[in-house]
Amino acid sequence: MTAPHHVIVGGSAAGVAAALAMRRNGFEGRITLVEAASEEPYERPPLSKSFTDLDAPRRILPPSTYVEEDIDLLLGMPVAALDVDRKVVRLPDGEGLGADAVLVATGVNARRLGVPGEYLEHVLVLRGLADARALAARLDVGGPWVIVGGGFIGLEAAAVARGRGIDVTVVEAMPVPLAGVLGPALAAHVQRMHEREGVRILGGRTVTEFVGEREVEKVVLDDGSVLDAATVLVGCGVEPNDELARDAGVYCNGGIVADRHGRTSVPWIWAAGDVATFVSPFTGRRQRIEHWDVANRLGTVTGANMVGVPAANTDAPYFWSDQYGHRLQMYGRHQPGDQFVVRPGVTTAQFVAFWVRDGRVTAAAAIDSPKELRATKPLIEGRVPVMASDLIDPAVSLRALGRVASSTKPDRDGA
Repeated sequence: MTAPHHVIVGGSAAGVAAALAMRRNGFEGRITLVEAASEEPYERPPLSKSFTDLDAPRRILPPSTYVEEDIDLLLGMPVAALDVDRKVVRLPDGEGLGADAVLVATGVNARRLGVPGEYLEHVLVLRGLADARALAARLDVGGPWVIVGGGFIGLEAAAVARGRGIDVTVVEAMPVPLAGVLGPALAAHVQRMHEREGVRILGGRTVTEFVGEREVEKVVLDDGSVLDAATVLVGCGVEPNDELARDAGVYCNGGIVADRHGRTSVPWIWAAGDVATFVSPFTGRRQRIEHWDVANRLGTVTGANMVGVPAANTDAPYFWSDQYGHRLQMYGRHQPGDQFVVRPGVTTAQFVAFWVRDGRVTAAAAIDSPKELRATKPLIEGRVPVMASDLIDPAVSLRALGRVASSTKPDRDGA
């Protein structure tokens, strides 16, 4: 009898985690991981946080692990199509990989603005290693830089550029960058941090045109103002790279629609990572959560389910961001109307912030307080009843508050 063969499309955090999970859960068949890029799968978060080690990016796994775990790694091999009728993964050279199951973990692509001049030289995006290298080269050229979009990628790049003394302006469509993710109070704190470092933030503005002969020279905004620019980084969100799945007849809606196990509408095809939408047990709504830790966990869950071991992700969503030597971290997701309270830290730069609804913590964020933030994870996942007065009192142990949940963490699979 022929050994089963599972093919993973995409050397992303989710794809690599799924391959390891299959082996960890006893799968003895073939595993092939197909990656369009020529580099071994690497960690993407450092690309915008530091622009360092770009000649030798941090690998997700040591090369020896693929050999030890008997995972076939095909690099520089973009998948042409998924042949559902024949259960074959079509490669660009015409070869087909027969597969008993396929995981699509192709991630996302940077969103373009669709305005005149967006393909001038030095109008850049930042998703992969080649993008990071191109942007890092512009650090040596100097400014001015215009960053379009005040999300995490844009603000992290702004911090790196300011660290090199470059003139930086951030153009953000919302009044305050990151307000949707961090809430107005914490977002305003992050904005002030950037402004103290000399970054100009233009909130409530959009770009209508990039101007230049061959290279970008100016950025035109919707109010008619014009900014000089030697380099532009467009960081206005992403779009799911779900074309393969859509062409194969998989139901997609803002990404590949998957259930809590990673299954799609086509039984042969699974999905995980940034490309997949799922119902989060912490928000109750279907969404894509584009963070490394979430992708890694979803890949692990999906890999287990693909080999018949039931699993679901019940961990609170987590992300981190490094800016000006400070680390911002967050667990969970808050909603409008949640009570916002702050617990002071040892220094004025440190604190932990909480969002509370119906006497339970829905999310927590911290700057330079990693131990304290870790203690909030069981509070969120266990939906532990708390009093806001205890959360903000430094004399009350957050770890003690969370102990009641440590042995009773519920299975909130989502559906």
